Amino acid sequence: MEISDILLKLKNNEISIKDAEMELRINNYELVSDIAKVDIHRMKRVGIPEAIIADCKTYEEVASIARVHLEKEGGVIITRVNDKNFASLKSLAEETKSKIRWEKRARIIIIGETLTKQGGKIGVISAGTADIPVAEEAKVIAEEMGCSVFVIYDVGVAGIHRLFPELTKLVKAGVDAIVVVAGREGTLPTIVSGLVDVPVIGVPVSTGYGAGGNGKAALLSMLQSCSVLTVVNIDAGFTAGAFAARIANLAAKNRT
Repeated sequence: MEISDILLKLKNNEISIKDAEMELRINNYELVSDIAKVDIHRMKRVGIPEAIIADCKTYEEVASIARVHLEKEGGVIITRVNDKNFASLKSLAEETKSKIRWEKRARIIIIGETLTKQGGKIGVISAGTADIPVAEEAKVIAEEMGCSVFVIYDVGVAGIHRLFPELTKLVKAGVDAIVVVAGREGTLPTIVSGLVDVPVIGVPVSTGYGAGGNGKAALLSMLQSCSVLTVVNIDAGFTAGAFAARIANLAAKNRT
């Protein structure tokens, strides 16, 4: 039952306040066996969809949790997937007559309906080609939250001249926020945030090696940025994409 249905019944005196409270508590989540409490109202409550992370669950567990999302919300996002996940989830999509979208570079599978455009616009920039999978995760999540996404890949500081003509395109597109994904020393987000007048979210990527490898040097570099910058965790493309989308969609709402 939708929250609006419960409130309407309360307004029409069809249920008591106590019953309405119980219904709301019940509707907060769906229990899946003894492994998961699916937050089916997260998108309605905070504007960010709940996603299933696949790489720490069995294929059967992922499919069973995805089934609940499909039944209750009509769509589901699964992150950090592999070929075997796709095989089992494709069967679920066929069984439920739902469309399925596999973003292989982003390691994301989406089943069912997606959100309509909200009007927000974001840019996603990767420093190197090795950073693209994390950038793609941010891109797909922002798209699923109703944003238009403009991408610029492989414009890192080793060849900084590549950045400026591409960055001009984002400015002309009128993006509301920019996600900048970088490994190694993680300098690019600091540079971008010193050039644009919209919020920048830095994403350190675990593509570095040696001392400060696995994204640690990039993370610390971004945290020490002398230009104003928001930083998410290492490889956290989902978080960066969702945060940028929230900013962009709020900006779009104010424009209208």
